[in-house]
Amino acid sequence: MDLKNKNIIVTGASGGIGNSIVEKLSKAGANIIASGTRLEKLEELKKKFGNIKILKFDISQNTKIDEFIENATTTLGGNLDCLVNNAGITQDNLAIRMSLHEWQKVIDINLTSTFMMSKSAIKKMLKNKSGKIVNITSVVGHTGNLGQANYTASKAGIIAMSKSLAIEYAKKNININCISPGFIQTAMTDRLDDKYKEAIISKIPSARLGHPDDIANAVLFLCSKQSSYINGETLHVNGGMYMA
Repeated sequence: MDLKNKNIIVTGASGGIGNSIVEKLSKAGANIIASGTRLEKLEELKKKFGNIKILKFDISQNTKIDEFIENATTTLGGNLDCLVNNAGITQDNLAIRMSLHEWQKVIDINLTSTFMMSKSAIKKMLKNKSGKIVNITSVVGHTGNLGQANYTASKAGIIAMSKSLAIEYAKKNININCISPGFIQTAMTDRLDDKYKEAIISKIPSARLGHPDDIANAVLFLCSKQSSYINGETLHVNGGMYMA
């Protein structure tokens, strides 16, 4: 799966899964804009790989997304082949305790900003007459989860939105798909106590947490020409925890 000379934007690149995505795409030869909110983490990535550039950006700034996509595309040389919408947040609480602010912030960043990023990228891809968008959702967007009404709603919304966009732009040679990770070993899951972690693993047929590389491999595939006839789909990467 050769991505040589392909221009790709990855959001949320300063996190664990984002790091692995950038590494995998970089090794496949892609020219990458790695974006995130933690500049020091982005600079660490830049030191590792010569074919990436970094742009600090907070996707919650909806009114600046068009400007960001324009700057990123210009930095890449004027064309955009693929956008990986990986950035997202959680703000958990039981439903009766969840404030409107907690609900709205997660919906705004995870769903609304993903839509705005996709919309802006599609405008660039229409000029190229091709493109790919990969949206990172979550297994809990299919199953629901305790204390995550806002997060699960945002991730389920991404799936439905991606299907609609895929229908709208399939004839323009633009593929829009989702990847739905299960429980992945990151800094966030490392903070879970052993008892809770064991309870999670007991529900996974593969009997282990996933690795960020498992998600990055799926992203690589959906960004490559080998996935050209896959559109509007969700690729589940969860060790068998949820089978659609």
